[in-house]
Amino acid sequence: MTYCVGMRLDAGLVFLSDSRTNAGVDQVGTFRKLNVFEQPGERMMVMMTAGNLSISQSIRQLVAEHVGADGVSVWNAANMYEAARIVGEAVRTVHARDAKALAEFGIEFNVSILFGGQVKGERCRLFQIYSAGNFIESQNENTYFQIGEAKYGKPILDRVVTPATSLDEAAKCALISMDSTLRSNVSVGLPLDLLVYENDTLAVTRFATIDERNQYFQMIRSSWGQQLKHVFEGLDDPVWNAAADATSNVLSSAKLGSAPVRLAPPGHEPCAGQAGAPLQTLAQQFGAGQP
Repeated sequence: MTYCVGMRLDAGLVFLSDSRTNAGVDQVGTFRKLNVFEQPGERMMVMMTAGNLSISQSIRQLVAEHVGADGVSVWNAANMYEAARIVGEAVRTVHARDAKALAEFGIEFNVSILFGGQVKGERCRLFQIYSAGNFIESQNENTYFQIGEAKYGKPILDRVVTPATSLDEAAKCALISMDSTLRSNVSVGLPLDLLVYENDTLAVTRFATIDERNQYFQMIRSSWGQQLKHVFEGLDDPVWNAAADATSNVLSSAKLGSAPVRLAPPGHEPCAGQAGAPLQTLAQQFGAGQP
């Protein structure tokens, strides 16, 4: 499995990918999933992949070598939309060639792609491409995309990233998102590839491969955990069974009369030591007042 995140911001683009592949507990390997298509001064494009590694590598090779009947390729496409369409066509080509044979071995055609960058003369753009070769584009309302093991790193992105976020702040947020994923899922692993692209540079100027010895990432991992614990400890404890006039940190109040759904023991015998109202069955709880 893998985890990749791409962000389209007012200031440029941020891409972050892990490099672990996992085909079982004894088949763990490192394969780079962030690939750059660059012609300095004219275009800079990044493709990150998740899913079946053999499918991803086939698509990458086709994209790099493809030249259409009209002579168009990612190397001379007029804009990022046309380049994304070429990537989608490569996905469909590999599907038509390999999907049936893979299915005969019980292997699903599974691939997800983040593709973004800038062609001279237009703004930065970011696309998410699916297994069918169709794609969607990032807008201000959804300024980032994730593929792979996305759920662990999503909360911090939702809380922090907006189009106005600076590139350095976005890179920091992406690394925190990755750290959360690394801690929760062993199928995602170091080293990481981080690429930060500033508008109109049309070349790779900020790139880092991050392993366990990277000073900044180690600072992020330790400081983020400490700060989270500090914030957690600073939150007030809840107030249980608060008085009717209580207004601060009330979790449950006497006036609300909250009670769990209690199941009756066999024979409807009262539980030992239980006081108060008789037990109700689920049917009694939810059937009251119904015809």
